[in-house]
Amino acid sequence: MNHYLSPIAASLPPSGIRRFFDLASTMKNVISLGVGEPDFVTPWTVRESGIFSLEQGQTMYTSNSGLIELRQALSWNMEKKLGLEYNPQNEILVTVGASEAVDLAMRALLGPGDAVLVPDPSYVSYGPCATLAGAEVHFVPTRAEEDFRLRVEDLERAYTPNTKVLVLSYPNNPTGAIMTWEDYQPIAKFVQDHDLIVLADEIYSDLTYIGNHTAFASLPNMRNRTLHVSGFSKSYAMTGWRIGYVAGHHDFIQAMTRIHQYTMLCAPITAQVAALEALRSAEQSMQDMVATYDRRRRLMVHGFRKIGLSCFEPLGAFYTFPSIKSTGLTSEEFAEELLREEKVAVVPGNAFGPSGEGHIRCSYAYSTEQIQEALNRMGRFLSKRIK
Repeated sequence: MNHYLSPIAASLPPSGIRRFFDLASTMKNVISLGVGEPDFVTPWTVRESGIFSLEQGQTMYTSNSGLIELRQALSWNMEKKLGLEYNPQNEILVTVGASEAVDLAMRALLGPGDAVLVPDPSYVSYGPCATLAGAEVHFVPTRAEEDFRLRVEDLERAYTPNTKVLVLSYPNNPTGAIMTWEDYQPIAKFVQDHDLIVLADEIYSDLTYIGNHTAFASLPNMRNRTLHVSGFSKSYAMTGWRIGYVAGHHDFIQAMTRIHQYTMLCAPITAQVAALEALRSAEQSMQDMVATYDRRRRLMVHGFRKIGLSCFEPLGAFYTFPSIKSTGLTSEEFAEELLREEKVAVVPGNAFGPSGEGHIRCSYAYSTEQIQEALNRMGRFLSKRIK
């Protein structure tokens, strides 16, 4: 029946993240370091608010844009934490996860003949979402020796006259890299010089371990050129609630809302109520989770270096991205052999773009005991391959 499919849908590859976990699910005693999901449950006050909303019969649609109370709270939160000011009436849209926000932004901004710049390596969805919008994707390499920071020289090389959108995703999945105010200065000039729009996916902004997160939209003249995307999945351990948001110039938000109302209508009301409670009462729970991630981060980086793998120290998100080039294996060979021999599941780096080859992504959103046992198994695996 494939001949009935659209050429774009038929050509989309499956997510490189999922293949190894489908294989791991058929095996016993596997330790997975692969899925980008907190190992904490949603804070109790947040869960309770969702339960209570159901008990009160709140099971109806909301505004396409989302509950006004939630948008007001998001507006206040962004101003307090990031120095960003958005009108909750027409500059904030509540979405079904940050993933929907990314998709809506791509479809609202891009069309056939347009091009988008995507840092490489980066999260797997950006390229396919741009492709589904009919645009060309140009990957912009980042490198471990430069702390995986995006450099304007690489942007200039990847730029074409058809380029319309630049994706920024810091703290970065999969590398854990961050960008500072100083790092962003030449990027902002590049954006202005080339009249680009920025899709800034900053869902890991609360998971910044050194200093404070810099929102790209907070840079001079970047507010109206930026769609600021975030959500509740990572910071508040709310992955299954599927609740995100996007903020930006009202013309952009209006266009995205039109697509949203025809495809999703609104985010689920129960998740919106829970998200509102997270903003009101779960800040301490979030900070406790971040402190735990920070301890695990240092354990994992130290562990990889101890067993012989070069590992860039991530300063955000909850991933490490060690180099496995010393083994002589490709990323996929390494991940598959490690899974079969030692029953440790990791994600091959090339799943996140060409520059990810020679690396693996390992999440530290797992218990200390699991991380330590995985490191022990990986050390045994490497002892047979690194001389």
